[in-house]
Amino acid sequence: MSEMGLVVVGAAGRMGQALIRAISAIDGARLVAAVERPDSPRIGQDAGELAGIGKNGIVIADDPLPAFAKADGVLDFTSPASTVEFAGYAAQARIAHVIGTTGCGAEDDERIAAAARHAPIVKSGNMSLGVNLLAVLVEQAAKALGPDDFDIEVLEMHHRHKVDAPSGTALLLGQAAAIGREVALADHSVRVRDGHTGARAAGTIGFATLRGGSVVGDHSVILAGSGERITLSHVAEDRSIFARGAVKAALWAHGRKPGLYSMRDVLGL
Repeated sequence: MSEMGLVVVGAAGRMGQALIRAISAIDGARLVAAVERPDSPRIGQDAGELAGIGKNGIVIADDPLPAFAKADGVLDFTSPASTVEFAGYAAQARIAHVIGTTGCGAEDDERIAAAARHAPIVKSGNMSLGVNLLAVLVEQAAKALGPDDFDIEVLEMHHRHKVDAPSGTALLLGQAAAIGREVALADHSVRVRDGHTGARAAGTIGFATLRGGSVVGDHSVILAGSGERITLSHVAEDRSIFARGAVKAALWAHGRKPGLYSMRDVLGL
């Protein structure tokens, strides 16, 4: 089988550079284009040189359309507005779209789902094997340990530059807990506590958000009962775990039927 040609959008960012490095290291994938926003000072720079792997002849461009036209898939860790735009372009080109962007709202998700009717999309709040395995364990624990006996809290910490909260991973884990409890997360999540809040409502799933320093990503799901507490945790030490997962997701999605998939589908969890 020939190599899958991938385009990286947001190529000059930290995740974009990690994706470029991952593509160069994984068999079956090759970088065919790198795209940045039109006002980026990196336009015209060699993508490989920027990512620290040496010149590869792929010049960072500002127009996604020619890039998508020659690619088999796109790797996207940008912003909700950009991701929705790229989903439309990928659908038109009938190429796989891997979305690691977080912070998408309901309207964004609806437009992404509409694009998935025309092309395969893999969307996840986290692309790492460890986090997705953790989500499976959280779902099982939440199912086994009922709301009358155990409260669930999701704690996360990221670097000071992260702009959305709770993180996509925290929401992924909260959703896993809600599935285990057979409830809708939107109706049972508590995002903010401040002032005189009263006693904790039974069956709710709480979220706590920390920001600071250069933390790549720490997540814990705490199941707190009377006299005992269970903590399920994941610590991300390098962005390369997300980049490798995204490239593997693209390879998995290549040639599949249109549809909206998750990393659980990719990993067979």
